[in-house]
Amino acid sequence: MSLAPIALTSGEPAGIGPEITVKAWQALGARLPFFWIGDPAHLPDGAPHHEIHDPAEALHVAATALPVLRHPFPAPATPGMPAARNAAAVISGIARAVELTQEGKAGAVCTNPIHKKALQDGAGFAYPGHTEYLAALAGVDRVVMMLACDALKVVPVTIHIPLSQVPAALTAELLADTLRITHDALIRDFSIDTPRIAVAGLNPHAGEGGKMGREEIELITPVLERLRRDGLNLTGPHSADTMFHAPARARYDAAVAMYHDQALIPIKTLDFAGGVNVTLGLPFIRTSPDHGTAFDIAGTGVADAASLIEALQMADRMARARAA
Repeated sequence: MSLAPIALTSGEPAGIGPEITVKAWQALGARLPFFWIGDPAHLPDGAPHHEIHDPAEALHVAATALPVLRHPFPAPATPGMPAARNAAAVISGIARAVELTQEGKAGAVCTNPIHKKALQDGAGFAYPGHTEYLAALAGVDRVVMMLACDALKVVPVTIHIPLSQVPAALTAELLADTLRITHDALIRDFSIDTPRIAVAGLNPHAGEGGKMGREEIELITPVLERLRRDGLNLTGPHSADTMFHAPARARYDAAVAMYHDQALIPIKTLDFAGGVNVTLGLPFIRTSPDHGTAFDIAGTGVADAASLIEALQMADRMARARAA
């Protein structure tokens, strides 16, 4: 089944994005066509590339060169040193990828890593990260961050906030919305007809009957009971320290955790290089490698493209699931 090519953003050009983009094209080629939205001058020297004017051209170009949809940047890319003048172009490149995908000219959005401080300093970027900006572009109120690899799919209910703020941020509405969005995405984007979702508690030992906290009793369990009555297949709240060994993972399709590290530590332990960041709840597909700009190794040629390659492959699988 032929699909529209995937739109890959440039991300922060002073990071490893240009290098891993070329490595991803070398690995995938015509087998999984994508096009890069960026400035050709930012690519590694000698990288085979071909400028296109329409995303559809990528289907014919990808076998021999990286398809590039030119997106001009005002400043060169110096490895490890983000330029404030480039911040606005990084942001507009993301918006362009979304627009092309919403128009049906691209099959999905895959985003190279950005450097949030550089965007805030250089262009007043008002969002905590990609996820919130994409939600604003799509006009949706609630999105969910999933981290996925072959061994595990996991969703944190609260994301980039201090641990001290998690109990107050963890509301019944937020938890219910997260579970519903996750459930629906597993059906639509991962072709799982009856998703099994395991839910972690907030406290050690899931509160141990209230001895170590009452969030499980007063908040999490009532939400799970209500959603079970609506037909969702949910288990928990579980003690998080027993959820991620192999026999436990075999009993669910996705795990929902209460905070960032509770979710990310297990997946990064299981597959540090191959994890993918997926945004659920958008009207279009978005994936991203699960790492940052890696300024410390930018320009050295040693960056590992495994996570970007898997992000592109996952975007393709999700697009095919939606089209089926």
